[in-house]
Amino acid sequence: MNIFITGGTTGIGFELAQAYLREGHRVGICARDISKCPIEVRNKYKLLKVYELDVTDREALKKAVADFVGAEKILDMMIANAGRSVGAKNKLPNFEVAREIVDINIVGVLNAFDVAVEYMLPKNHGHLVATSSVAGLVGLPGVAAYSASKAYVLNFCESLGLDLAKYGITVTAILPGFVDTPLTKKNNHKMPFLMTADKAAGLIKKALDEKKSIYIFPWQMNLVMSVLRRIPRSWYRWLMKSKIFNYSEK
Repeated sequence: MNIFITGGTTGIGFELAQAYLREGHRVGICARDISKCPIEVRNKYKLLKVYELDVTDREALKKAVADFVGAEKILDMMIANAGRSVGAKNKLPNFEVAREIVDINIVGVLNAFDVAVEYMLPKNHGHLVATSSVAGLVGLPGVAAYSASKAYVLNFCESLGLDLAKYGITVTAILPGFVDTPLTKKNNHKMPFLMTADKAAGLIKKALDEKKSIYIFPWQMNLVMSVLRRIPRSWYRWLMKSKIFNYSEK
């Protein structure tokens, strides 16, 4: 398969790239700073191509994917994994950071899917994947823009999956809980059920092999979020303001 992964030089994207490379697939990855991808990894995998770009730049992404697919113009899977988190939570909104989050988490996914569909539609074949988050299931305190951006990704994928099924294109939204990555290391709050990036990548790859439409993990976080989604919103707001869910403190 030909697989392109945005945000593929660190964390989940990097582990997924290696998992697919070990199986003999061609993998293209991109990031704003490719120096984060170890030289030994780039030298080890001959089927790996690395591109330095910003996913908010559609033309740069389009050029990179065109180079990756080459003359055959076959793209089997696009994994829109590039993302921006809040880091240290703050009860007061930071609208500058919010705009950056929207640009990367939403526009970046739109650009990745836009570019990928150009290759998938003519072949009636392909798999679009985007990394959402359990934070997109409810409006979590302290991360308004992040929660909203991930809710967009989730609903965008669900709608697009319905629209593109008749064209042979599968769409999957991945909703991780807390995963130990460079992004989560910036968090200043509790991270229950934290798992390693390689374990998360293994679970995600299995879900993608099964072509699941939505995959939420770990199961403990899925259970917690399922309850929070279903309780009356007045109860939810009370819980979020209580000491039980005081995420603004460690």
